[in-house]
Amino acid sequence: MDLRLIRAGFILLGGLLGLQVGIGMPTTAFPWWMRLGIGLSVGGLLVVIEMLLHRLGRVSVRGSSAAIFGLLFGLIMAKLLADAISLAGLDASTMGFVRVLVTWALAYLGMVMAMRGRDEFNVIIPYVRLARHDQGEELFFVDTSAIIDGRIIDLCKTRFLEGRLLIPRFVLRELQTVADSADPIKRNRGRRGLEVLNELRKQTHVDVRIHEEDVENITEVDAKLVRLAQLAGAKVITTDYNLNKVAQLQNVSVLNVNELAQALRPVVLPGEALEVKPIKEGKESNQSVAYLEDGTMVVVESGRHLIGQSVRGVVTSVLQTAAGRMVFMRPDGVPPARDRRPA
Repeated sequence: MDLRLIRAGFILLGGLLGLQVGIGMPTTAFPWWMRLGIGLSVGGLLVVIEMLLHRLGRVSVRGSSAAIFGLLFGLIMAKLLADAISLAGLDASTMGFVRVLVTWALAYLGMVMAMRGRDEFNVIIPYVRLARHDQGEELFFVDTSAIIDGRIIDLCKTRFLEGRLLIPRFVLRELQTVADSADPIKRNRGRRGLEVLNELRKQTHVDVRIHEEDVENITEVDAKLVRLAQLAGAKVITTDYNLNKVAQLQNVSVLNVNELAQALRPVVLPGEALEVKPIKEGKESNQSVAYLEDGTMVVVESGRHLIGQSVRGVVTSVLQTAAGRMVFMRPDGVPPARDRRPA
């Protein structure tokens, strides 16, 4: 149902209630049209307040739920405390004052305490906790870096990634800020991220949603993302090395697209035949450098004169470094070298 129809129906219901309030009163003192106007006005005023609160972003489902929970808890505690005080045998007027004072104080304290600790109300996070009963659906919070990277689309298309992708509102704002940057490189990255989001929404087997909840007492985007993932029991998808480490320190599961790409690189073993095309000179004497399709560096021994040509040879060794895998190759017809150092 459209929200405008709900608002219109609420205002109309306010007018009907206004007519009912004046039943039994003299029509000359309180005519029907005045009662109808007051009811419509009150209904319209409430709708305007609701629209203003929504525009200001000051009210959320989680915050409202926490406040109501705190109010109910405060009222229950006030009732129990007042009943206990009544055993002291106070007179009726004093007891009435005590009940009002206790109810007023505990209702306020209950709402304030619930609002301050609303991040701990896991069951109140919209649509997140309810979905956890379905063990077949995973929840993923997507970082800005993973959106701009774009490889998340391939993961979804190949069905290696299925479930519900949650894009926090603050991540979307950060992406829009990058897209509006004066720097052309940043602007292109931001626009690419927005295109990736539109493409993700077209994937029928992945549910992409904008997550409206925020963590108000945290300002940094990465810290907000990790905190939301903690509360929702979700995983974080990113390509950011620092975010990856911070999330792991806080026991939040992370899917790092770069680590996945590194793990899926084809394995090249010593003794295997390989064909490459060197494109530049190496750092050591008489070496050249080529690259496999996945970006792995191949150092061709005695291959400086073979730059630009297709070269076949044998893999002599493989080194795993912090920057990635490095392969050493000896072209056919070249005798083994005694000393081989990285290019």
